[in-house]
Amino acid sequence: MFAVYAARIDRDQPLSGLELGERPAPEARPGWSVVNVRAASLNHHDLWSLRGVGLAEDKLPMILGCDAAGIDEDGNEVVLHSVIGQSGHGVGPKEPRSILTERYQGTFAEQVTVPTWNVLPKPKELSFEEAACLPTAWLTAYRMLFTNAGVRPGDSVLVQGAGGGVATAAIVLGKAAGLRVFATSRDEAKRKRALELGALEAVESGARLPERVDAVIETVGAATWSHSVKSLKPGGTVVISGATSGDRPSHAELTRIFFLELKVVGSTMGTKDELEDLLSFCAATGVRPVIDEVLPMDRAREGFERMASGGQFGKIVLTNNG
Repeated sequence: MFAVYAARIDRDQPLSGLELGERPAPEARPGWSVVNVRAASLNHHDLWSLRGVGLAEDKLPMILGCDAAGIDEDGNEVVLHSVIGQSGHGVGPKEPRSILTERYQGTFAEQVTVPTWNVLPKPKELSFEEAACLPTAWLTAYRMLFTNAGVRPGDSVLVQGAGGGVATAAIVLGKAAGLRVFATSRDEAKRKRALELGALEAVESGARLPERVDAVIETVGAATWSHSVKSLKPGGTVVISGATSGDRPSHAELTRIFFLELKVVGSTMGTKDELEDLLSFCAATGVRPVIDEVLPMDRAREGFERMASGGQFGKIVLTNNG
């Protein structure tokens, strides 16, 4: 079957290890389901995999892709929860938690297999392309906001780095849930888009906000960390799920953190129950993922290049015909 996969690890030039071509189709196994992939979306996790973060050399070649929506063996339209081993279903209770492409082949292919427990019904209100955006970036944003930040309608939230998948999701979900959302970006066009999606105000990265906020959604890392901490109200929470600019900020702001009793909460992906809630939320409210571009699977390299350059606003989706 045709697939998009990591053939080599290159920490400095990750796209040099990206290959498109034939790979073995997944084999049926007890407790697992084979899904015909209709749509799959890119995440920065895929770039990190090509750098060898979370992906060991002995696992190569590895089909990339965490997210997918498609058709299962019984003809049902489904969405995949891409965290394997979280529950023991399909892999046994002692297997450590991992994300597709770390231990198991991913979704950038004609077919993928996952534990049957990881297969959820796709709401009829969502297209395959929309549904394929939800299991990683949008689920991450959902958990960051509503589980780990603990915000309520009327609270204020700063979203760093408008344009990325998680950040875009946080703006849309926050607005729909009655939060007052502020956003940052170095790019004027992305700031404008953030306002169109519902942000109250969008400012340049590092600029002073009109008020301090209850929570910060942080995925950028080193470049925005100091600004995130300084933007919080006393007792506020910064939730971090990524560090695309590096994980070693020059100013950790420890004094401010303990003096103002701020909370720093790590967040990774989300549970199957949270994904079910997110799917229901989108179906009921009309909220839809922001899609930057839809490409056929054989043009995946273009999507990777666009994501690596930071040029996208929202999700890049790959599709299979039929």
